[in-house]
Amino acid sequence: MDTKRLQKKLAQFASERDWDQFHNPKNLAIALSVECSELLEEFQWLTDSQASSVMESPEQAERIREEMADIASYLLQLASKLGIDLEAALLKKIDTNAAKYPVDKFKGSAKKYNR
Repeated sequence: MDTKRLQKKLAQFASERDWDQFHNPKNLAIALSVECSELLEEFQWLTDSQASSVMESPEQAERIREEMADIASYLLQLASKLGIDLEAALLKKIDTNAAKYPVDKFKGSAKKYNR
């Protein structure tokens, strides 16, 4: 994913509509949370089996794709506003988690690390 290209495209989209005035970090974080909740709603009350097969329904699959795209959009816009290189932040977090959760101690376990 070319995050910089997507951020430019999103910024242009917002600028053409004069929406940048609404896209401050607080509003973008709230919008991101709302979109995450809308994704969760697609899974609410499903069994584990039903949740694993949601993409088999074309209508539900499309709703999930749209919610995930909304989430990505707001996350990319928020990162841009805050000057965060999302790719670098994610790579650093993966390294941090690898140190927190060494394979030999956490393989097959969902327990949280001890500080």
